[in-house]
Amino acid sequence: MQSTTLDHNPCVLIVETDETFAARMSLDLREAGYYPVVATDTSNAWHQAMELQPAMVVVDRALSGDSGLKLCARLRSAGSRVPLLLLMARETVEDRVACLESGADDYILKPYRTETFLQMVRFYLEPEPGVAEQLRFGDLLLDLSTRRAIRGGKVIDLTVKEFQLLKYMMMHPREVLTREQILENVWGYDFVGESNVIEVYIRYLRLKIEDEGKKRLIQTVRGVGYVLRES
Repeated sequence: MQSTTLDHNPCVLIVETDETFAARMSLDLREAGYYPVVATDTSNAWHQAMELQPAMVVVDRALSGDSGLKLCARLRSAGSRVPLLLLMARETVEDRVACLESGADDYILKPYRTETFLQMVRFYLEPEPGVAEQLRFGDLLLDLSTRRAIRGGKVIDLTVKEFQLLKYMMMHPREVLTREQILENVWGYDFVGESNVIEVYIRYLRLKIEDEGKKRLIQTVRGVGYVLRES
C-alpha cells in the first residue's frame, strides 16, 4: 500500500470521536503544511484509509472498546506501512506493549501539546535536513538523516523513542548508562510515565537489531542500567 498526498501536502488521517479535539489537531496540521482528514469512527476511517492512502494515520486509543488498536492491526494486516500513531491518555507498560503489538509505530500522550505532536509528525514524514552523519558500533549502523538502523544489510525502521534511545547509547559505547541517565537524556525531565517503560523499549529495540541470532549488543547491568558492548 503506497501513501499519497493531496494538494501536494502529505495527508494525515485523524481517527477521533471528539470533534473539538479533532478540529484543533486539524488546524495545527494545516498550519504546519499538512492535509488533515478526520474520521469519527473506525468504519469510516478504514474507507478513508483505503481511498485516500494517507501518509500517516493518527488513531485515538480511547475509541470504543479496543477498536483503535484493532484498526491499527487491520491496516497492518492489509499491508499498510504508513506511520500509525496512537493517542493515549496514559503511558503504562501495558499500554505501551498494546501500542506496539497493534502495529502502531508510536503514541502521543494526552493532554495534547501542539509542538510535541508536530515534532513527531515531522519525525516520521520529513527527513532530517542537511544531516549526513552516521553512528557505527560493530556491524550496527545508525543513519541520522533517515533515522533508521542498518545491521547485516537489513534496514530497520525505528520509532521516535527507539531512535533516540539507540542514538544515545551509540554516542556512549561501552559506557554503563543508568536508568536515570537514560530517562533524563532520552525522555527529558517532563517524563511522567513508569520508570520501567525503559525495559519495554529495550526489549523491542533488541527484537529489531538482534533478531535472527545476531550477537547481542545491548547488555543489561543488573541494578544499574544498560551498556552497548559486544561481549
